[in-house]
Amino acid sequence: MLAIETFDQRQGGNVLYKALSHPLAAEALSALAARLRPLAPIALLDPDGIAPALLALAPALPPIAEVYVEDVRAIGREIAGCAARPLTDLPRSAARALLITAFDAERLIARLAPFMPAGMECLSLDAIRLPREMLTVPERYGERRNFATNFAFFRDQDGLSTRLVSANYWAGYGAGAVRLWLRLFAADGEVLATWEEALPAGPGGFAFDSRAVRARFGLPPFTGQLFLHVIGAAGHDVVKYALDTFPTDAGPSLSCTHDANAWPSERYAGLPAPREDERVILWVQNSHAVAIPAGAIALDRMGAEQPVAFPRPIAPFATAALDVATLLPGIRWPAQIELRAGRHVVRPRYEVVRGGRTRIAHVNVERADLAPDPTLRALPAPLGRGFLLPFPILPRRRFATIVQPTPMATTETSLPLRLDLFDPEGRPAGSHFLGRLPRDHALALDLDSVLAPDALPEGGHGELVYDFRDGGEGNGWLHALFRYADRESGHEAESSFGSHIFNTLMTYRDEPQSYSGKPPGLSTRLFLRLGEGGRQSFTCLIYPASAPWHPRSTTSLLLHDEAGAVVAEAPLAIACSGSALIYPHDVFGPDRLARAGSRGYVLIRDTTCRLFGYHGLMDAAGGFSLDHMFGF
Repeated sequence: MLAIETFDQRQGGNVLYKALSHPLAAEALSALAARLRPLAPIALLDPDGIAPALLALAPALPPIAEVYVEDVRAIGREIAGCAARPLTDLPRSAARALLITAFDAERLIARLAPFMPAGMECLSLDAIRLPREMLTVPERYGERRNFATNFAFFRDQDGLSTRLVSANYWAGYGAGAVRLWLRLFAADGEVLATWEEALPAGPGGFAFDSRAVRARFGLPPFTGQLFLHVIGAAGHDVVKYALDTFPTDAGPSLSCTHDANAWPSERYAGLPAPREDERVILWVQNSHAVAIPAGAIALDRMGAEQPVAFPRPIAPFATAALDVATLLPGIRWPAQIELRAGRHVVRPRYEVVRGGRTRIAHVNVERADLAPDPTLRALPAPLGRGFLLPFPILPRRRFATIVQPTPMATTETSLPLRLDLFDPEGRPAGSHFLGRLPRDHALALDLDSVLAPDALPEGGHGELVYDFRDGGEGNGWLHALFRYADRESGHEAESSFGSHIFNTLMTYRDEPQSYSGKPPGLSTRLFLRLGEGGRQSFTCLIYPASAPWHPRSTTSLLLHDEAGAVVAEAPLAIACSGSALIYPHDVFGPDRLARAGSRGYVLIRDTTCRLFGYHGLMDAAGGFSLDHMFGF
């Protein structure tokens, strides 16, 4: 496993990790290593405790002969294979160079100068800083807005193309000029293209189409990853987007996924095993400039604790297609698979190939920092039903809906669950106790088995909730995979997400979650991209409520054009515990959508409650896609 710390649920992302792993920083680290080799032996001063991450991400650095620390509590601790010495020993060092593992180190270097042996050269991580023009806050290198970065699966090959869509939501937080620095990596990790794009001055939409990128740079067909770095971000450093995969050869495939979650994790879960007539391909995309060793990536049947290693190394920033059946032959849906990723990759995509169609979805971070929470067995009454995991039930005349709960914490041994169903007006349509599911369960519940044929003909939504009638434990990180099948065309789509407490004045830990500020989060700002190339977008908006809340939402649908101007607005009132299936082409009409343009979008806004949404595209050939929405 890579010795890196990437993300903490309470403190957020590790900015120093992003500073070390940026592709340009990786190039500079190679140059720094070359500069240090002739100066061996090397001493190291580690004031910020990042030496393990630095050495993991820069294996070309020469061996470290001495390590010094400022904190007296760290004296004697093993760092980089050395017993840490007090900084007061520096004058007696035998090293020819001192590497300080810190940025903005000028004052520290000046402070140490009188104590350094004659002839010792002093270097710091300022040698690998990004150019000043790429920094949002140049005066504070460790400011998280300097590293608003993410990866995207990006492909233009074999009759399939990709389109990344988002908006300049940083403008809503007061950002000035915002631009993107982008780098496209090929399957072998080589750089195909590097360029910059200015974003709209206001909250306008933007898109990157793999066909246009390929034509612009004269590229051959590719399947790789796109690195995005936002310069000029305000408000927060999270880079969110929707990614559509669509056919360019008149094929039947269509799918969409959410952003990649920029923080590599030790494990991921929610990877479905293939059916007899399917192939499940896991796209393993190396997020670093250091190769993934053979055997460092492994798959395991969820709960089996018998991981099988992928025997090939994966080059820096390269992409490898891992056919699940090659490592785990004979394991079939509805079994689930756990990915042991060793912190080498951000949230990976997987591709399901069946009957000439392909669909893309993503796995989720499996938490290693969560323990069972006994409080969830009897939450205070003001929190009502507590944690809810809402999901759409698409119109049942056309679509089947399948629900599969997924363990998403390494300590999770049971899933005590109930399924509550609601029609669009929020009226209960049934409740089903799913039992106390073990970690290795193989439940995939087709709602056709619990609903009458004529129930919910226009759809509605369901909510998974904890139910401890048979015991068990919960942690609040309840997840599930939701699979949808078109009964006529055979096309399928799937999405996965986790639970929250919704729409109560009372709070529990960090719930109801808020996008900005402290909880409770009681408002909505969701992004819905528009269709392109004959495909029409849609969204299923759900108004979940852990306890009684406003009888109806006061939601606005705001159609924006490519510059961010509002073209039209439409009101929407969703019943509490209800839902609504929205098609922008029906709400706004073709003329207004044409004015908005292909990079326009709908902002779903509500200041009275938090809605949860899923979005997708539909085409005339029976193809459709679906994934959860993002807000900002």
